[in-house]
Amino acid sequence: MKKFLIFGLILAVTALCAICEPQENTLTAPVVPCRIIREFPHDPGAFTQGLVFHGGYVLVGTGLNGFSSLRRVSLKTGKVLKIKKLPHQYFGEGIAVHAGKIYQLTWRSRVGFVYDLKSFRQLDAFSYEGEGWGLTTDGKRLIMSDGSDSLLFLDPKSFKTTGVLKVRDGSRPVFFLNELEFVKGEILANVLGSDFVACIAPETGQVKGWLDLRALRSRFQSREADVLNGIAYDTKSGRLFVTGKKWPALFEIKIENSPK
Repeated sequence: MKKFLIFGLILAVTALCAICEPQENTLTAPVVPCRIIREFPHDPGAFTQGLVFHGGYVLVGTGLNGFSSLRRVSLKTGKVLKIKKLPHQYFGEGIAVHAGKIYQLTWRSRVGFVYDLKSFRQLDAFSYEGEGWGLTTDGKRLIMSDGSDSLLFLDPKSFKTTGVLKVRDGSRPVFFLNELEFVKGEILANVLGSDFVACIAPETGQVKGWLDLRALRSRFQSREADVLNGIAYDTKSGRLFVTGKKWPALFEIKIENSPK
């Protein structure tokens, strides 16, 4: 019964997000086209909630109770090389790599986990208020979304909230901020239910541009594919990757024009 209630809640939230989904004619910041460079295989059963590129591999955090996990995946083949499954009661959410550790949120349990980057051995756990959605790092702080129009800055050692950033497109708040990635001094954020990615200035919270990823879905036919969710950045090569929940593909994309 609990499983059906959770799925029902997900559908309700998705429907609400469809109503609130950013539309091109309502956006204040410039809309920036993106070009697909390459397409890689991705597990279509992975309910992707977090995505990180590190050490030549893709790290994936997946969700749903009973199916949540942390994975190390081959970029070229999509093969799962290492997996750590979360206990049934946890709905996995965003992940981030910081100082040789992996941090993973859970949705409504108000608990996050810290793992050894190489072995996936759990090193610690931490608590937070509200819901856990997306997670990234600017190299000093963890940056967390909770589904609202705010991003939270957390100390990676004490896990205390050190700051709150209100996200705005012009004067309008941007709600349902989800999976996050820190790229070249900006916070990239999926907006749940949308095919646009917000490029946010971490100093002001202003959206500087919107990445238009509406063309990605036309590359595959899958009834199971859910919303766009998952951004990863290769700091060494500058490659940018995106995928979605239960998407059979992971895309390397190129931003055609800078939103700056």
